[in-house]
Amino acid sequence: MNILLENLKKNFRQYGMVTALAAAMLFFGALTGGVLFRPVNLTNLVLQNSYVLILAVGMMLCILTGNIDLSVGSVVAFVGAVAAMLIVDKKADPFLAILISLLAGGVIGAWQGFWIAFLRIPAFIVTLAGMLIFRGIALVLLQGQSKGPFPQMFQSLSSGFIPDPLRGLAPGGAKIHLFTLGIGVILSALIVLSGAKSRAKQKQFNFAMLPWGLWIGKTVFLVLVIMAFALVFALYRGIPNILAVLGLLVGAYHFITSQTVQGRHIYALGGNAKAAKLSGIKTEWVMFWVYTNMGVIAALAGMVFAARLNVATPKAGQNFELDAIAACYIGGASTTGGIGTIIGAIVGGLFMGVLNNGMSIIGVGIDWQQAIKGFVLLAAVAFDLYSKTRSSKSL
Repeated sequence: MNILLENLKKNFRQYGMVTALAAAMLFFGALTGGVLFRPVNLTNLVLQNSYVLILAVGMMLCILTGNIDLSVGSVVAFVGAVAAMLIVDKKADPFLAILISLLAGGVIGAWQGFWIAFLRIPAFIVTLAGMLIFRGIALVLLQGQSKGPFPQMFQSLSSGFIPDPLRGLAPGGAKIHLFTLGIGVILSALIVLSGAKSRAKQKQFNFAMLPWGLWIGKTVFLVLVIMAFALVFALYRGIPNILAVLGLLVGAYHFITSQTVQGRHIYALGGNAKAAKLSGIKTEWVMFWVYTNMGVIAALAGMVFAARLNVATPKAGQNFELDAIAACYIGGASTTGGIGTIIGAIVGGLFMGVLNNGMSIIGVGIDWQQAIKGFVLLAAVAFDLYSKTRSSKSL
């Protein structure tokens, strides 16, 4: 029991947010008569929030350093404009346009990272300037008008689905995406193997472990959740392309932040910048890399958003930076840096997406939706400050 309590206390932010997400889904599922859980609605939930979730992955790294990036919404609009000029005006190959757009985002991130890391101008000021600069350039490039449409190949980045190589093999001719179910089985197996390997290491070094019953219950719950979502997507059109991209991003950045030296440096910088500097960490280069990475992530989100709308518009990305920041804070990130996870940011983004989707289905006006999301963000930050106060008093 003591081990369970210590584990819950250590991961309370993540466990609490996952519980809140599950509760929100059950609540709106009941209010909507099950409409929320229909395969087409859950698929649209992913498609509608994909660009915010992508931004949240990069924004979490910025927040871990104790900073934010206010320019990402404008970078989304700028990169969309660049992609439109290349693909629509210049008839460039979509793959080449994607590479150039990602490079443009990296250059923007490096430019802002230079001012922040090496000239020590506060990130708030630099990215606020970037928000104005790149929104203005997007307006200039598009001359205040929307530009499109994009070819089907580019649109598939946001609206396409992974094809089913097993199509027609379902028993009885059932219309189900077998490849998606297979992916669910593989992910479930990886979770079981990863958990077993982690438990074996804990036992080898005599670390505290959850009792067998609790570990099995936790693993079974995760497997059931994965298979349930795999079944839902399989009953519609399978896994959206953007969900596969998002899954790769989350997996890669979760590994970087939790298993690599570079990830530990980011946490150290956000926890105590002076101590990190004295310990030999090149904090300027860490900050520079974080903001360069944020530029590339924002460029990817910009192309996803443009592909979904099928046009590039100078108004694209408005308030995206606020949505990404809110997703990170609601997902357990600390306002002072050094605390937070990539998984938490995704959970926070999904929570906001479920709120938006559920309130829209039951007919809540956009004005009240904004107010409710504001209260949720305020409550998340208040809880962070409250938990820190309690921790400091207990020392």
